[in-house]
Amino acid sequence: MQLQGIRVVDLSRIVSGPFCSMFLADMGAEVIKIEGVDDGDPVRHQGILRQGFSLYFASFNRNKRSLTLDLRSAEGKEVLRRLIATADVVLDNFRPGVMEKIGLSRAELERIKPDLVSCHITGFGMDGPYSDRPSFDFIAQAMSGFMSVNGAEGEAPARAAPPLSDLIAGAYAAMGVCAALVRRERTGRGEEVAVALTDAMIANLAFLATHTFATGEQPRRTGNDHALVAPYGLFEAADVDVAIAPSNDQVYYKLLDALGLAHLRTHPEFLTNRDRFERRGAINALVNAEIRKRPIAHWLDVLNAAGVPCGRVMSPPEVFDDPQVRHQQMKITIDHPDHGPLDVLGFPIKFSDEPCRVHRPPPDLGADTDAILNELGYDAAQIASLRARRVA
Repeated sequence: MQLQGIRVVDLSRIVSGPFCSMFLADMGAEVIKIEGVDDGDPVRHQGILRQGFSLYFASFNRNKRSLTLDLRSAEGKEVLRRLIATADVVLDNFRPGVMEKIGLSRAELERIKPDLVSCHITGFGMDGPYSDRPSFDFIAQAMSGFMSVNGAEGEAPARAAPPLSDLIAGAYAAMGVCAALVRRERTGRGEEVAVALTDAMIANLAFLATHTFATGEQPRRTGNDHALVAPYGLFEAADVDVAIAPSNDQVYYKLLDALGLAHLRTHPEFLTNRDRFERRGAINALVNAEIRKRPIAHWLDVLNAAGVPCGRVMSPPEVFDDPQVRHQQMKITIDHPDHGPLDVLGFPIKFSDEPCRVHRPPPDLGADTDAILNELGYDAAQIASLRARRVA
């Protein structure tokens, strides 16, 4: 596995940090998830439960070990420090200042393990005027500009349904950790990696940011239409809508040929993308008039054969029943020894030689506490004492 031999101490919870550490665990890192003694990660108690186990938690916490610690106690902090001394990476998604409060400033982490990589996921950044504000995905979507450009013109700003800022920030954090580990291999020095939810969303504004840089203006919301290209979006087949994405002139010409509209190639009002964009309603109406004549199955065959990107708008149940999605194994089933089969999302990164795999089910709270304490040198009597006093 790509990260075999790397130990990650994961102090994070909810989504962004666990998503990051799951990526690292899927690629072979040993991830030790630190959780509170009583309730653990709040996501353990959210979403649909199967035999008392949260499928939401399972989606972000496979391939990890769970160690429970009371980090308000001196002994709990000492256990954590001993564990960090054996680690390569420490990950948290606390607000700035919390790590310092539990005695784990960057300077202290370097004293414990000089070549340690530390990674922090925050709402707004490690410093700056908003750094001490609380934040969740909804706030990051709002304050990044994302919501203001999402949705249809004339309608209210819209959030994306999945927790995009958590997922994007978690993926960026995993990338940052991997880059820092490569640097450590080259220089022998550790690194501090920081990713903010709001920054992660801003970094994905793409051409919408470019519009603002060039004009100083707010981009218009375009709904399912593209902000730069026409025709492009959802069109009405005889039965259901079909998504069609002719992203340049060459693909546009292929679309026209497939629809029997080749004469529009030389139509003076639609010669260039700018012409079509300025008359989007008119070109969309001409395309729709042809698309409405046949059901979607016909158009999926014809347009794909012509090299025009297109697809059905699918619901999640349809997605996971789709033959390509099944082939890509984007739904996998984990056999949990205590909770039975758990369906979770598959691995988006495919490696040819050493593919990602599930080597541990999502852990029950504190399932690995005794084993990890023993690895750190605690004997049976000491472990029993820590357990009895709810330190671990």
